[in-house]
Amino acid sequence: MKQKILIIGKGFIGGRLLEGLQCEISDRKIYTFEDAENEIQKYSPSIIINCIGYTGVNNVDDCELDKDKTIFANVAIPIILAEIAIRKGIKMVHISSGCIYHYHGSEITENLPPDYFKLFYSRSKIYAERALSVLAKSYPILIVRIRIPLDIKVHSHNLLTKLIKYKKVIDIPNSITYIPDFIKAVEHLISIDARGIYNVVNKGGLRYPQLMEYYKKAHPEFEYKVIDFEELGLNRTNLILSTQKLEQSGFKVRNIEEVIPECIGEYVKNERRA
Repeated sequence: MKQKILIIGKGFIGGRLLEGLQCEISDRKIYTFEDAENEIQKYSPSIIINCIGYTGVNNVDDCELDKDKTIFANVAIPIILAEIAIRKGIKMVHISSGCIYHYHGSEITENLPPDYFKLFYSRSKIYAERALSVLAKSYPILIVRIRIPLDIKVHSHNLLTKLIKYKKVIDIPNSITYIPDFIKAVEHLISIDARGIYNVVNKGGLRYPQLMEYYKKAHPEFEYKVIDFEELGLNRTNLILSTQKLEQSGFKVRNIEEVIPECIGEYVKNERRA
């Protein structure tokens, strides 16, 4: 029997998961435990996917300016949803973040304790993940870590859209989540009833100039500049997450360099349609 999935939160990630999973979605604002409980009762799902999260209006630095909104969206709501899921005996999938580590010089596995506290956004994601990971030892809770979404759609949260707008890029390898692969990975992890934390990124690290050079092939007039990380003047983390656990689950993880031509090709098509 096919399981009934409810996505909660119709932002960038929620909307893209909806397209891929063809399930139901709720975009109702949640302010209380009762709000969340009533919404879940309304749909009676067997699985909920929490896509509610606050990353700021422009970028994660905005989370420093609105701590109440950040802490409620990124910490309180995941815990409320987990409690309701436990009470109702349904599975919960929580979309977390990999931006919770300093650079370690090697691939970061799921069992390494988070250690990046410079951003309030990162701290809020750590608070929720640590609580949910404890519950996942006894209940059906899956925590999916994504990092720097790259997509074929023109969207303000898409890394490619951001870099085209900025025209200035750093040259440090970073783990990237290619959204079409992410959707398939979530579907796979649900199908095997995976629990606990999984890094859902593509294999290897992406250097932003690589992406820009591919984009220039479609738009020869496009110009960009490579700058030193220090020139950003921002608190940001650069790291590579391990994909070993995801691969061992039976999912084929593509290398990030392998998906770039596909991503650029589809993105350019969508640009022309926009």
